[in-house]
Amino acid sequence: MKLVSIILSGGAGTRLWPVSRQALPKPFMHLGGSSLLQQAIERGQACGTDDSVIVTNQDYLFLTRNVIKQLSDPPNARYLLEPKGRNTAPAIALAALACTQEHGPEAVMLVLPADHLIPDTEAFVASALEAARQALQGQLVVFGISPTAPETGFGYIEVEKVSRHTQKALRFVEKPDLATAQGYLATGRYYWNSGMFCFTAGTILQALKEHAPEVLEAAEHAWTTSSTESGATQFDAHAFGLQPDISIDYAVMERASNVTLVPAKFGWSDVGTWPAVAQAYTADTSGNTFVDGEGTQFITVDTTGTHVQTDSHTAKVVATVGVHDLVIVDTPDALLIAHKSAAQKVKAVVDTLKERKHESTQLPASVNRPWGTYATLKEESGYKVKRITVNPGQSLSLQYHHQRAEHWVVVQGTAIVQVGDEEHTTLPGQYRYIPLKEKHRLTNTGENELVLIEVQCGGYLGEDDIVRLADTYGRA
Repeated sequence: MKLVSIILSGGAGTRLWPVSRQALPKPFMHLGGSSLLQQAIERGQACGTDDSVIVTNQDYLFLTRNVIKQLSDPPNARYLLEPKGRNTAPAIALAALACTQEHGPEAVMLVLPADHLIPDTEAFVASALEAARQALQGQLVVFGISPTAPETGFGYIEVEKVSRHTQKALRFVEKPDLATAQGYLATGRYYWNSGMFCFTAGTILQALKEHAPEVLEAAEHAWTTSSTESGATQFDAHAFGLQPDISIDYAVMERASNVTLVPAKFGWSDVGTWPAVAQAYTADTSGNTFVDGEGTQFITVDTTGTHVQTDSHTAKVVATVGVHDLVIVDTPDALLIAHKSAAQKVKAVVDTLKERKHESTQLPASVNRPWGTYATLKEESGYKVKRITVNPGQSLSLQYHHQRAEHWVVVQGTAIVQVGDEEHTTLPGQYRYIPLKEKHRLTNTGENELVLIEVQCGGYLGEDDIVRLADTYGRA
């Protein structure tokens, strides 16, 4: 049996703002010491998969490759890079075409969203191997989660009776209102839809042909116009955009007769809200959970059931007095305070910020780039102060700015700074000035991370005031 992990690494995670943002979405959030994406990849590897197909946005390729590099035993990874999100049916169709091309139609696809938390890997593997056995018999397999509450944020799957045994899925239903969800639980006939699936590449392609031919035809067209280099498949934006925006549940699972449900014998969370994040941490005797930045000290007085999470450029003291059942998430550029019962409404905050075109929905406080990171430490009218890190052997693009000059002070590592046509070796404590409209570049020539402080001065300090003349990462 050839088993291939299909990692769906999408989803904005807007209910997890201000940590999850467009440039660093939910799959890259860290829970329990590693990112959710890394955990999904390792979960597939635990089932014996040497090969992974990772479907993600083209802007996240360098972030995803960084995750792969951190693994002690990296899989053979192929990347399908979406110009924009088109939901799970097109993503799975394209992944099936990739699997068929590389491994044949009998390859078993284990489809895993990259934003789930499953602590018990051994139990997951047992369920996944049962799903693979069913897939080899021509079944479209979905993992069902035994419901613990009348949750309105999940889809449901009806079966004959909730049990620990594999059985036929009778009906898929969308996210219900509270009264309907309560009715589902009372019948003892419904599972939560986990969004995890298993089938052979040939079986899902045949199902798409029968039940959603327009999805398959559009995926095949996008596939024929794609190009692959170094394991990364790029799609023509127009051809990709012609694919229907539809979930695999709507396109296939609700219509097919060969759908089997494997009950999950493991703990599961889709980590969709801040209370779900809190449940991933060990609470103190008062039910409080804490996630701290370096050097943070927490002081709680008459505080219960509260989740506090900080990310600060400096050590910080966080004190809570007389509060109960809150979520408090503090980042360098945003602060969220919400009652746990209203955590679903965080999305409304993001919607409002998007209407205002506020940067905090797009970029995190520490922005990842292919060469390293940058974080804004201070910004006022006329100037901005940044902390910039550059990975060993990496360099910023050769660029200039129309509306700002820059001052660079290296505080760690060794840099080659190009200003105009001259290059300067720059050591810790040394300074370089970049005049307005002067081309410049920075390269880390050392073996360790390079850190510098940048002070921008000018009338406009937006990130779009960059004219790239040459770039290692293809952005010029």
